[in-house]
Amino acid sequence: MTPAGRGSIEPLGRREFIALIALATALGALGIDIMLPALGEIRAELGLGADSTAVAGLVTAYMVGMALGQLVYGPLSDRFGRRPALFLGFGIYLAGAAAATASTTLALLLVSRFIWGFGAAASRVVTMAVIRDTHDGDDMSRTMSFVMAVFILVPIVAPSIGASILVIAPWRWVFGVCLLAAALMVVWATRLPETLKDEHRTGLSPRQLSITFRLVVRDRAAMGYMVAMTLLYGAFMSYLASSEIVISRALGRPELFPYLFGGLAAAMGCGMLLNARLVGQFGTRRVAHTALVAYGATATATLIAGIATGSNPGVWGFVLGTAPMLVGHAMIIPNMLSLAMTNMAAIAGTATAIIGATQIAVGALLGSVVDQSFNGTVIPMWTGFAGFGLLALLAAAWTERWRLTFANKNR
Repeated sequence: MTPAGRGSIEPLGRREFIALIALATALGALGIDIMLPALGEIRAELGLGADSTAVAGLVTAYMVGMALGQLVYGPLSDRFGRRPALFLGFGIYLAGAAAATASTTLALLLVSRFIWGFGAAASRVVTMAVIRDTHDGDDMSRTMSFVMAVFILVPIVAPSIGASILVIAPWRWVFGVCLLAAALMVVWATRLPETLKDEHRTGLSPRQLSITFRLVVRDRAAMGYMVAMTLLYGAFMSYLASSEIVISRALGRPELFPYLFGGLAAAMGCGMLLNARLVGQFGTRRVAHTALVAYGATATATLIAGIATGSNPGVWGFVLGTAPMLVGHAMIIPNMLSLAMTNMAAIAGTATAIIGATQIAVGALLGSVVDQSFNGTVIPMWTGFAGFGLLALLAAAWTERWRLTFANKNR
């Protein structure tokens, strides 16, 4: 459903709306994915060992900045509108990317990446609020899936772009591409209308923020699905941060990283398109719950098989073991976010910020725990998928009062 007047997507058509929202959101992913092939060169220039996981901090710092930034942009977007908050974030994104490009030490890079992530937070929280402003129910889940399917193009092509740049230029040029992409996004985003309704504008006083916060944390759906998404995000962040070193060191095929990473991202994109169709046929809850049970079972079986084969699955074993988990993420996260936001229409920006900040900050820390346990094999990553997946299933079951939906369509 798309409300008329304030809250509509005019003058954008549906296709341009999805593309704009998806690519604005994708700026955050671009800041991570395009730099992954450059981690080896960054290690070398900073004097770190070839097996050092210290550069994984460049991902963690970015994600922590993104998490904290959401807590700022969410309330701002609920008070002043989606557009002002979005363009403020674009400016900080550009500043952080420029600083990272000029950084000469790991400490400066980490600070720059934090600022960069803080700016990227705006596009993430504001775009999700815009979707909530203009869509509801299963339509919201389908729209999110279409947005995420377009969004996933970035992880598919970004590592290859980064690797191609490294053939002809130093790693700093990789960050320069992010600067250019953000500048182009600023121009395009001028076409995005303001979607926040006047009656949904909130204040920024401590009392009002406290009331808004309590509305979110007292909502069982918002809190339960936030916990489940955070656990799954921990597994996904471990994959993002450690996939390069797993493919390079554990599998011994560093030259295949851009292709394997892009191929697995393509599998996620297919999962999101499939999710959009399934939600229309079966409903958000049924698809989310069924996919979550399948995820937990498959992740556990994959981990057991990995251990049984001596922790060395080879390239195809890695792909076949990891792809179902990423497809599962594609079919679970958009639906869980939609379910979490069911009662949050009047405070969409702040609710998105609280959910997103928790998901990213805690998820990044959970993922870093898995990253630090890297032992030269794929087992720590697969352990994260299985462990966090089963805990997410428990969180979702608690949210639904131990009655998950499998049989009947439930909108």
